[in-house]
Amino acid sequence: MARPNDEVEALLQEYADLIAITGGDAFKARAYEKAARAIGGYPADIAKLDEDGLKEIPNVGRSIADKVIEYLRTGKMAVVEERRAKIPAGVRELITIPGLGPKKALRLYEDLRISSVSELAAAIEADALADLKGFGEKTQDNIRHGIELLQQAGARVPLSLALDTAEEIVAELSGVTGCTRCAYAGSLRRMRETVGDLDVLVAAKRSDPFMAALCELPATAEVIARGTKKTSVRTAKGLQVDLRVVPPESWGAAMQYFTGSKAHNIRTRTIAVHQGLKLSEYGLFDTESGDSLASRTEEEVYARLGLPWIAPTLREDRGEIEAALHGELPEVVTERDIRGDLHTHTDLTDGLAPLEEMVAAAAERGYKYYAVTDHAPNLYMQRMTDEKILAQRERLRELDGTQHRMRLLHGTELNIDPDGGVDWPEEFLAGFDLCVASLHSHFDLGRKAMTRRLVRACENPYVNVLGHPTTRLIGKRAGVDADWDEVFAVCARTGTALEVNAQPDRLDLCDEDILRAREHGVKFAVNTDAHAVPHLAQLRYGVGTAQRGWLTRDDVINTWPLTRLRTFLRKGR
Repeated sequence: MARPNDEVEALLQEYADLIAITGGDAFKARAYEKAARAIGGYPADIAKLDEDGLKEIPNVGRSIADKVIEYLRTGKMAVVEERRAKIPAGVRELITIPGLGPKKALRLYEDLRISSVSELAAAIEADALADLKGFGEKTQDNIRHGIELLQQAGARVPLSLALDTAEEIVAELSGVTGCTRCAYAGSLRRMRETVGDLDVLVAAKRSDPFMAALCELPATAEVIARGTKKTSVRTAKGLQVDLRVVPPESWGAAMQYFTGSKAHNIRTRTIAVHQGLKLSEYGLFDTESGDSLASRTEEEVYARLGLPWIAPTLREDRGEIEAALHGELPEVVTERDIRGDLHTHTDLTDGLAPLEEMVAAAAERGYKYYAVTDHAPNLYMQRMTDEKILAQRERLRELDGTQHRMRLLHGTELNIDPDGGVDWPEEFLAGFDLCVASLHSHFDLGRKAMTRRLVRACENPYVNVLGHPTTRLIGKRAGVDADWDEVFAVCARTGTALEVNAQPDRLDLCDEDILRAREHGVKFAVNTDAHAVPHLAQLRYGVGTAQRGWLTRDDVINTWPLTRLRTFLRKGR
């Protein structure tokens, strides 16, 4: 169910990795990486483009365009097949370990014949890598941690893939005759950062048409089990989908039950028992008479239990029941509340679209304001200069207010040096409307040094937002080690907002860190960190994560009116 753009992006990225593994030209590998990113971020469906259309995509020349057309026509790319054949499958498995690069993977295979994750884990435990050059104690610790991350991810899929799949299935099943309601539930509805199985519910009087429709979907690769109440299939991407059909009158109870979480449901069922009731996926019943008391809507079910409706993203048994009972349940922030995006990029640095296109796309989303924050010069590969950023500022001022009266803010994403310093002196930073500061390197500093680094950056009077604070990549890279309570306290004291980065492979800060930071009185910014027009739509993932962290409109600075936001950005100066 992935877009052709996503499929080609993954294939070109794999080819770049295969080039690196086999010791190929580094510039060639980098060219394919750039093309992969450009195609993945391209807004149009590449399956509808000819060679000339493909060549209009940044970083896509004739050679790459020809390979893309070959894949779209045949489902294969010959050069990738050839490279795969030259490399043992075990080596390709090894490079899935976060922190283990292609050269080290090949070295492990050639010197020790290690060709699987389990073999590598055993070799580390047996101290078999001790004499291998380049595999010192610290490297082995990093690899061991990478294996742990890989195993934790297991068969779970990213939130974005699960949501795309769910929405397509819901759209298909909603069109089947007899459907009165259809929606996804489970951990996806709770917006967990990864999803194991996908739960889909249908309200209808007859189940057979829906079970048949699910089994016959193009994306269904395997039928695991088929019944009248539940059918399970596996998609081509390996995601298990469980479909349940319930009577229309049981819709609300079923949604409450199958949304979960398990811990939340135990609490609601316990409340029911104490009231002489029984709660199931079919309704809330009087234990003695068996009469149904509530079932059609979730609101009815919760109300009969003496509770207000609880947002799905809060249903983790992290205090939401107590808050509901005491009238203290937060009204969590929604996507509609977001007035603007405060962290985005253009093709001036590593973005894929020019300023004008990004601004137009933001205006179409109905934003009241929008910030452009291209990289600063200390991230050397972006080749930023004072002249370039000032020219962008001039053009941005020309565009200000021209698109649906949306106001434009000129910002930058600063790079936090190992000592906590940032690009540009204070007198130059004073010319920006806002500054996001982020870690892009030196992730392995010790806890004390990392904490000092982050604290110093937040104490800079021109740093407004700490971008993707922990730098984690879900299932690929752990966050940096720091005393986060100290960092959160400094953010609250200095008026530095913490970012909830909406990129689905980041979601940084995560929900648990948000909950901790919120206790310190920190403010937050939910941003996309968009590098292409389609990335602006990823805001939904950041908002879902913010909800899981109990954030309200007042907690999130980019829900505020522009005048209040500008006051915050002055940071007391």
